[in-house]
Amino acid sequence: MNTKTTAVIIIFTALTIALNLSPIKFPAPYAPFLIYQIWEIPIVAAFLLYGTRVGIPIAILNTLMLLAVFPGLLPTGPFYNLAAVLSMLLGIGIIKSLAKKHSPKNQLLLGGLFTVSGIILRVAAMAIVNYVFLRFPSPVGYGLNEETIIAYVPLVVIFNVTLALYTIPIGHFLAELVKSSIKGFK
Repeated sequence: MNTKTTAVIIIFTALTIALNLSPIKFPAPYAPFLIYQIWEIPIVAAFLLYGTRVGIPIAILNTLMLLAVFPGLLPTGPFYNLAAVLSMLLGIGIIKSLAKKHSPKNQLLLGGLFTVSGIILRVAAMAIVNYVFLRFPSPVGYGLNEETIIAYVPLVVIFNVTLALYTIPIGHFLAELVKSSIKGFK
């Protein structure tokens, strides 16, 4: 990893952590234990600008910070966040990879495809993660019974759809905004 890549990871990680610890948090009105935040936006922007070698380390470093400083109600909660972010980035990455082959000029369409693909993978992954792990006792889950988990999963789906609906387009917009002023590296 070269110095430029390391510097970009440090800068975006610092921004992500600052936003994560900021008071910009809104509980979901339908499930107050789910919190809307904006810290994933720099991860998406960095991923779109520089790819997996920058986006994934930022997500992992943010997770380590959360584990150390603010794990939330569930000690393993940051791993749930990491699964959500990585699955969303995978969805975006699939479209990004296809777009390289077809070079689409319409950034609005591309942003829409990033959003749809990111949402699909995030929702699928988090529905499975929550269905499988919430039944375990703390620190892995909440020791919920099957009926409660089945009632909880639709709330998780709504949360992940709506969070990605603003995270991905804003991240894409910011990446496009700064792309012309940043000399990319491969």
